Amino acid sequence: MAINFDKAFGIHVQGMLVRAERAEVLASNIANADTPGYKAKDINFHKMLLQASQQQEMGMTRTNKKHFDTRMSLNDELQYRTPSQPDTGDGNTVDAQVERNLYLQNSLEYQASLQFLNGSISGLRKAITGG
Repeated sequence: MAINFDKAFGIHVQGMLVRAERAEVLASNIANADTPGYKAKDINFHKMLLQASQQQEMGMTRTNKKHFDTRMSLNDELQYRTPSQPDTGDGNTVDAQVERNLYLQNSLEYQASLQFLNGSISGLRKAITGG
């Protein structure tokens, strides 16, 4: 009997990919906290995860270069964040404390998915080896 990794790991693999992309966006916000005119960006994680889940259920793959690419696109989900602080005069909307908190939360959620996947892999290994 073949092991279906999509069923074994669920949506956690796609979730980790989205969280990794979100970490890059949040790190970019932190790095540009003092850049005049820079606008804070973020990813709509829930929308991207829903899109990934639907694609996983459909099992669509691109078999020809002329087919439409149905994979997730970060550019479609990248959004500007509504500023939580008044404009300081330079047009920058980054609140460094908010960005650091969001980065930490994203990191913790990434680690939780990683631990879940490690547990799933350990369970599969025990099932295969009988130990």
